[in-house]
Amino acid sequence: MATNQFNYQACDVQGKLHKGQLNAESEQEVVSLLQARQLIPIQIELGTGSTNSLSFNKKTVSTQEVIEFTNGLCTLIESHIPIDRALGLLENLTEKPTMQTLITDLRREIKDGRSLADALQNRPEVFSKMYINIVHAGEEGGILEKLLPRMAKFLEEAEESRRILISAMIYPLILLVVGILSVMALMIFVVPQFATLFEDMGSSMPESAALLLGLSAWLKHYGWTLLFVPPILWFSWKYLDTKPNLRLQRDQFLLQLPLFGGILRESESSRFCRTLGALLGSGIPLLKALHIARGVMENQVLADSLEQVEESVRRGISLGKALLNTNQFPVLLPQLVIVGEESGKTASILDKLAESFDSNVRRQTSRLVSLVEPLLIVSLGIIVGSVVIIMLSAIFSLNDVKL
Repeated sequence: MATNQFNYQACDVQGKLHKGQLNAESEQEVVSLLQARQLIPIQIELGTGSTNSLSFNKKTVSTQEVIEFTNGLCTLIESHIPIDRALGLLENLTEKPTMQTLITDLRREIKDGRSLADALQNRPEVFSKMYINIVHAGEEGGILEKLLPRMAKFLEEAEESRRILISAMIYPLILLVVGILSVMALMIFVVPQFATLFEDMGSSMPESAALLLGLSAWLKHYGWTLLFVPPILWFSWKYLDTKPNLRLQRDQFLLQLPLFGGILRESESSRFCRTLGALLGSGIPLLKALHIARGVMENQVLADSLEQVEESVRRGISLGKALLNTNQFPVLLPQLVIVGEESGKTASILDKLAESFDSNVRRQTSRLVSLVEPLLIVSLGIIVGSVVIIMLSAIFSLNDVKL
């Protein structure tokens, strides 16, 4: 459902008039929000702030801009500057219109009495669940100045890992695209020439050559339909996110994949360790920290496992043993958590585990990418070689018939 901007006038119990703007899905939601603030609605009007402009801002805010925003907010919050004033300073410092609009909206909502986490929650395309949950925990515990620097560091490391992966994948992707285009050109422009040769000689062609020519004819007339395959796969993948059972099956399948499943498991474990370590290190109670950390997991199987861990800890089982019982996380994680609980250094051990998992993920990803290149070359060589062998065999059989 679309989010609209409403202008309102309301009075408090002392009769003082309040004016402002709220983002909500309906006028009734605005009434509920005002009543929750002990305000009596007088007038509510649909504002000119449109859903389209908000969506545009969400889509055009990059990860790097979010990192810069977080770093700036860290500096100001650590200087004990109130959030609304800190946002005002950031609004004047940033030069990008989309970020200025975003910060203006955030500041207006905070002035309306909402928390920073609530304001961020209206923009899920910009701020992740982990970001929102950690800000929420920081505001509730009064330790936002401790959690934000950790969040900024996490975002920077994640962005750096993404850049390294993209850089490593550029050459294999170029190789894949050039290879596909070369095979398509061979099938569409070269292979059909052999059909003319057989027709001129008045000979029947072998079944393998006939199959190849049939594929060539299909590509020539209907090859354009292949352009729809990537978007269909993408929307199908996203559709699974809306179906809990299908998403669970998909995520279970991903974890069971050779090599890739191990990388995914350690990447999720790193996110869990870094989040939980930051929360525990800042004084957040274990059960609440586990609940927040569960919300940042992208794999539903691991998220459900953490829900079981949370219930086990609530019943009095130690965190390390509860993680061990799920049998879903790398063995090193529960073993070291048990050691951390015995020594009273769980938070620091979780931070070190996150660094270890991150390092291992980067190393394995680098190996996987380096393996992709020769596999692509071999695969394309096999495809082109098969086409050449089939057509040459057909030509040699034509010579045998003549003899």
